[in-house]
Amino acid sequence: MGVLAITGFGVVSPAGASAAELAGAVAAGRSTARAVEWPEVTLPTGTAHHLPEFSARAELGRRGTGFFDRRTGLAVVACGRAIEDAGLDIGEDGHRTGLVLGTTVGSAQAAVDYAAETFTEDPPYLVNPALFPNTVLNGAAGQAAIRFGLRGVNATVAGGPVALLSSLRYSANAFRTGQADVLLAGAVEEFTPHAAWLWAGLGGAGAPGEGAAVFVLRPPEGLEHRPDAEILATAAGFCPSGEDQVYALADCARRALEQARVGAETVRTVASASGADEVAAWRARNELEGLLGVEGAHHLAAVELAGNSPAATPAVELALILARHRAEPARDGEIALLVASSPAGAVAAAVVRGWSRGDDRG
Repeated sequence: MGVLAITGFGVVSPAGASAAELAGAVAAGRSTARAVEWPEVTLPTGTAHHLPEFSARAELGRRGTGFFDRRTGLAVVACGRAIEDAGLDIGEDGHRTGLVLGTTVGSAQAAVDYAAETFTEDPPYLVNPALFPNTVLNGAAGQAAIRFGLRGVNATVAGGPVALLSSLRYSANAFRTGQADVLLAGAVEEFTPHAAWLWAGLGGAGAPGEGAAVFVLRPPEGLEHRPDAEILATAAGFCPSGEDQVYALADCARRALEQARVGAETVRTVASASGADEVAAWRARNELEGLLGVEGAHHLAAVELAGNSPAATPAVELALILARHRAEPARDGEIALLVASSPAGAVAAAVVRGWSRGDDRG
């Protein structure tokens, strides 16, 4: 794949909403988990990295948001913040500007609630048609495109923990084949009882979370300013059932480093969100870093800041890395390695080079 330039990003996360807040969260290293209760609903956990104060209507206004589900609200707000952060003027170029959004299953709650209405309404077929778009996997991406005039590529990638990295690969292919000039790419996950039980049923450990992070991508050629970061390479693979996934993940990371022409000894940060329990995650991380030879790199513990949110946590990880670069110019040019794996056996990795913003960009 070709190099991708990131020129701005937007985040909705328990760790913060601005670059300064995210950088402060990394420095503090405090968990954002809080007690959670849901009226008349039993949850599989008593704590979550959730955003009870978040309201799409408060963020975006009443117009067009009346039937947004939580996932759509998070995604649209993150897209708006990314567009603003990048200073992106879509204008008449909307047909060359698109969106690639990662998720796990979309909105589990919207799908279940709509299906339930088909049995409980009187008569049962009189369900509210305005709620149907929320049941569709690409509903959030479609709403964001409508709101911001993104008339180009519009895709939703269902990959769970590897959704963000898959979205970056999808974006690189779209640029390579001439389908877009600018793309917003990211991932979103909501916290609802349905999502919490789904995550628990898949064997996910730790406190669940929610959030969204979206990045404005361009090909690096012809940029007027230095980007916030460059995605130098991505790689993906699969680990068959019964084999040790950490070896497949290490091989995937090696391929990404080779494609980026970067030595493992230059990696300064490793981000590897894991849905495993704390002890298993620690062992897997140490083994992975040993296999790659990056034991001296800083490990970014995004799970403590954003929770175990399959699609969103890796996206928030990338935002945390960019926020730290923006706050610390001494890190200019540092290399970060993002790795992710899913319970089904998918593995992915990306190599990122970050930069601070100069006086010309603020």
